[in-house]
Amino acid sequence: MQSEQALIEKLEREVKFIALVGASDKPHRASYRVMEFLLRQGYLVIPVNPKLAGQNLLGQPVVAKLSDIGTHIDMVDIFRNSEDAGEVVDDAIAAGAGAVWMQLGVINESAARRAKEAGLDVVMDRCPAIEWHRH
Repeated sequence: MQSEQALIEKLEREVKFIALVGASDKPHRASYRVMEFLLRQGYLVIPVNPKLAGQNLLGQPVVAKLSDIGTHIDMVDIFRNSEDAGEVVDDAIAAGAGAVWMQLGVINESAARRAKEAGLDVVMDRCPAIEWHRH
């Protein structure tokens, strides 16, 4: 079993396409700033937010749910509370995503277990903009 740090480094190297669930159009929100960072790093990021679906956010089309994306998702970055993260993880499993990343403060052990059992890589209570910025 690889260490969490090794997993984070693997995801940084291998991920190209990220679905960001809980994307906000408010520049002061963490999800907006993280999406902006990921786009600047060259990742393709599709924002997921049913309230903003059909609009563009940072130049990317917003979709209502993961199943609307219709292509392989390398990683689902989750900006939802810990309880709601469980449903997002289940959607990520159903969509065939490669990994789920639960943001700082988002901890859902049962959802993480389901994701791992389905073969997804899982990171919890971390932020890629912080972790990937270190390299």
